[in-house]
Amino acid sequence: MELHQLFYIQSQLDKKIAANHNLYKQDLTSSKILALLVELGELANETRCFKFWSLKGPSEKEKIIEEYVDCLHFILSIGLDNGFVFTNIEVTPKEGNLVDHFQSVFSKTIQIKEDLTDEKYLALFTDFLSLSHSLGFSYEDIFKSYMMKNEINHKRQAEGY
Repeated sequence: MELHQLFYIQSQLDKKIAANHNLYKQDLTSSKILALLVELGELANETRCFKFWSLKGPSEKEKIIEEYVDCLHFILSIGLDNGFVFTNIEVTPKEGNLVDHFQSVFSKTIQIKEDLTDEKYLALFTDFLSLSHSLGFSYEDIFKSYMMKNEINHKRQAEGY
């Protein structure tokens, strides 16, 4: 997946947020990792993959991909803050069930909280991108949804969100 453009677009949003909230010179990595964990939980909740007690199916694709790109915003932002900007990541679809895949992404997110290295960040990002295959999203779907949500995020900043 070509990521250079996404990192650039995310950097513009991050700059706007930093300016609007006077966040220059603040290390926001811990807050962004927590936000990522929360968004991953929201994503898992929309898939309902772990809700063995319920007969209700997953949310609509549009809602699930919206939560996916919320996570993507934070993953990109964490990378930018720490100088981990990868232009291309090779992704291999992962075998196994969705619950195991989510737990793997959660685990890798906790690992970068404990020891943030470019290798661990890349492992997280790769696993997260692989999750998109498990969810049935194409890179085109992801890019389009990311751009739509990015526009919403810029509008929110302009409106004092």
